[in-house]
Amino acid sequence: MLVLFLLPFLGAAALAPASPAEKTDTLRLESSVVAMGSAYSVAVYGDDRTRMEGAVDAAFEEVRRLDQMLSNYKPESELSELNRRAAERPVQVTPEMFSLLSACAEYSRESEGAFDITVGPLMKIWGFYKGTGRLPHRAEIRGALDQVGYRNIVLDAANRTVRFARPGVELDPGGIGKGYAVDRMIEVLKQSGIRTALVSAAGSSIYGLGAPPGEKGWRVQIRDPKDANKNVAEVYLKDESMSTSGNYEKFFHAEGRIYSHIMDPRTGWPAQGVLAVSAIAPRTLDSEAWTKPLFVNGRAWAAKHKPAGVRAFFCEDTPEQTCAWLQ
Repeated sequence: MLVLFLLPFLGAAALAPASPAEKTDTLRLESSVVAMGSAYSVAVYGDDRTRMEGAVDAAFEEVRRLDQMLSNYKPESELSELNRRAAERPVQVTPEMFSLLSACAEYSRESEGAFDITVGPLMKIWGFYKGTGRLPHRAEIRGALDQVGYRNIVLDAANRTVRFARPGVELDPGGIGKGYAVDRMIEVLKQSGIRTALVSAAGSSIYGLGAPPGEKGWRVQIRDPKDANKNVAEVYLKDESMSTSGNYEKFFHAEGRIYSHIMDPRTGWPAQGVLAVSAIAPRTLDSEAWTKPLFVNGRAWAAKHKPAGVRAFFCEDTPEQTCAWLQ
């Protein structure tokens, strides 16, 4: 459902729709849709209601298309088909899928394996695939680790095929899908003539296009990982993205500890020591992908290995909960 607003800064005139002759009024449109297991929201500014509505509809169609491509819950999706067949023989994929998997392989190499799209078996034994989590036996973890590792994905650029080096390998789009979808939605909005927009996937992956009227960018709050009613920082996004990974998103308590869904794919255990990381980058694909290895590897590693063009805000699990930008 599309909702159209006149901006409050227009004063009393905002209480009534502008006449066609009035060109100074700026409209704001907001809408949302559920796809890929998350809520995607869009806010756009403009002066052409028909164009704005058409652009938002087109952006939502794009995320629905990606759901059919990347979902690991839909058996007919391209990713599900790949998971079923790639251990048996090379599978030819679309150029879009091959490009995305190539990017994932690069993130894995640069993060020393802390980002890994093959983490699916671990997510299942830890109960995060469709549940809220469970503490697995160590034998289960060892068994899952045998099926995890980005080097098990064999990419053949010449034939545009993907092959798994061993049975049981399974791709999980959870660490990359939302960011990619947000970028694609922004591109659709641009192609439709929109110059000012905010696209958010579940509030954790966000892109700000341009800036709202009278503002220096889209103001986004970074929440306190221990108190949803408090914020620890705010940023203004203008033609850039921010993604956040926090241990408060999915977690469970066991044996006196908190275990979150943010997995270290090299050890098979949820990462410890960090409460939340927000990464800012030119593309949402980059910001979402990098929040995981920054979270898993920690501040000291990030200070040496964080890629150029990425800014990071850490909240660490210290007695006083230290939250600060990485210098």
